[in-house]
Amino acid sequence: MQNMINWFEIPVSDFARAKAFYEQILAISIQDVEMEGNTMGMFPGNEQVVSGAIVKSDNHFPSDKGCVVYLNGGNDLNVVLGRVEQAGGNVVVPKTIISPEMGYFAFFADTEGNTIGLHSIG
Repeated sequence: MQNMINWFEIPVSDFARAKAFYEQILAISIQDVEMEGNTMGMFPGNEQVVSGAIVKSDNHFPSDKGCVVYLNGGNDLNVVLGRVEQAGGNVVVPKTIISPEMGYFAFFADTEGNTIGLHSIG
């Protein structure tokens, strides 16, 4: 086993708004996919990396409670955090050191009401 996580899904209520939010803060392109009646936005990935999607379905409910997904914040979390409010979200916990060896974390609330974590080494 290489990774404990192999896929994640972030629930959304307004797919277009959530897609625009994540594309803006992460500076990525999200691919739209319809799968079994669900609207999914696939984060970039391949067989070598863990990835996931934003998902709008009758079984996905945005919430600030429950599991927290940590997205890769790149080399400096402040770059991503600097885009959060402009994109319609809120920084909940600013860039905070875990330890010099483990790096930094932060939390933000997305446009759908989910609390999402960020992690970086620098």
